[in-house]
Parts: sequence; C-alpha cells; structure tokens
Amino acid sequence: MKIAFATQDKEHVDAHFGWAKAIVIHEVTPGGHRFVESFDFGGKLEEDGDEDKLAPKLDAIRDCAILYVAAIGGSGAARVVALKIHPIKVPQPEPIAEILDKLQAVLKGTPPPWLRKALAKDGEGAHTFDFEDDEVPHHG
Repeated sequence: MKIAFATQDKEHVDAHFGWAKAIVIHEVTPGGHRFVESFDFGGKLEEDGDEDKLAPKLDAIRDCAILYVAAIGGSGAARVVALKIHPIKVPQPEPIAEILDKLQAVLKGTPPPWLRKALAKDGEGAHTFDFEDDEVPHHG
C-alpha cells in the first residue's frame, strides 16, 4: 500500500498539507517498505485562499491509501477523503522512517479497521475482510 507524507525536509512529517515543500511517497507491505517517489512543490504555498494549490498535491497522492500531515485544512481534508485517502495528523514532527516501521509492524499483525479499509482500497487483502456493514458511499 502506498503512503504519502507532507514534509519540508523529506525526512519528517513536519508540514501542513497545503504548504508542504514536498510530498514523499513510500510503499509499505508486511515484509518491508521502500521509497517510491518524491514530488517537489515550489512557488507560492502560503495561505492565500487559493484552493487550487492543492490540485497538484491531490494529484500526487491519488493512488495512496494514507496521507500523513502535520496539519490540514478542512477543505483539504475533505478533498483528500473524497479520494478515499485516510489523512492522519501527527502532533509533532515525526521521522518518516519510524512511521514506516510502525506501519509495517501493524500490517504484520491485525490492522485496525481504518487501516483494513485503506488496504482494501489498494486491492490488497480485499478478499480477506468483510465490509458488508459499511455504508454505501453516495456521491453528491
């Protein structure tokens, strides 16, 4: 499953999604994790009411299951969730490598329900878990 990290230094989750200088993508499996790619965002990133600074970032994380951020605005979070991506806020900067190790350990064990959903989005393990009790998403 692919995980996205909003980062300023490419080492830590330490950026607001809208203002992140980079989005780093890693692939995590129960057997390990590997770097996939990094997207750099230059230009005007400060709060300017321009929602469309998010468009290229949303595009970068489109096939990820989880997005780690230091912070994310309400409209940004809504757009991330609309792509069936699970945003997770970290209260203080956290090393990306540590998060990857934790995720890998969780995948080896029994993932919590939200993570099982993220896995199902990815097509991994979708046949193993039963989501019948989930409500049907409606588009509107």
